[in-house]
Amino acid sequence: QVQLVESGGGLVQPGGSLRLSCAASGFTFSSIAMSWYRQAPGKERELVALISSAGSGTHYTDSVKGRFTISRDNAKATVYLQMNGLKIEDTAVYYCNTHPLLPTGYWGQGTQVTASS
Repeated sequence: QVQLVESGGGLVQPGGSLRLSCAASGFTFSSIAMSWYRQAPGKERELVALISSAGSGTHYTDSVKGRFTISRDNAKATVYLQMNGLKIEDTAVYYCNTHPLLPTGYWGQGTQVTASS
């Protein structure tokens, strides 16, 4: 069955960096676009970044452009999110998923990112 396992979150000071990873299994990873979402306390889950199946195309929400970079390694069935210049408002639980989203409504456990002084 499909599994998405996010890791790499943590507590950093504003301006710091983190690299998130998402290990995928149970589907043909190299054929599917992937995404990163985040959900802050009391807010709806929002799309952060997308990457095409081959990795040649990316898209970012305006608030992270120039600071975050999405990438993927199809040989490892893993998608990454490099986050630089973290801001307090980036604090959230971060999730990966397919794009479009999995029709089953499945989400992994996510990884907590906290930017705080």
